[in-house]
Amino acid sequence: MVTLLVPWLKAFLVTQLFELPVYWFATRSLRIGFLASAMTHPIVWFVFPLLPTPYWVMIALAETFAVIAEAAWLHFNGLPRTRAFLWSLLANATSVAFGLTIRWATDGWV
Repeated sequence: MVTLLVPWLKAFLVTQLFELPVYWFATRSLRIGFLASAMTHPIVWFVFPLLPTPYWVMIALAETFAVIAEAAWLHFNGLPRTRAFLWSLLANATSVAFGLTIRWATDGWV
């Protein structure tokens, strides 16, 4: 169990490192920003890899889910629908880009 949680925790911290500033800028709320990623990240990390799809398809599906779910959360918390979607897309694109770069640069999670 611990062997599954340590890599997830590292990935979650990287996600927060890159998404939280974007969400703070959009909402001026650390709580809203933190919870956006906190709600979707475990599903992206533990559920989507179970899909019988190639890696890049799984990533595309997982990130599509994250963008839509986090946009819904932002909209529920007061952002207009289009702005919520665009901020969610920006936050997730940022964390995916940096996360995959870190993974590539370190040949896996450090």
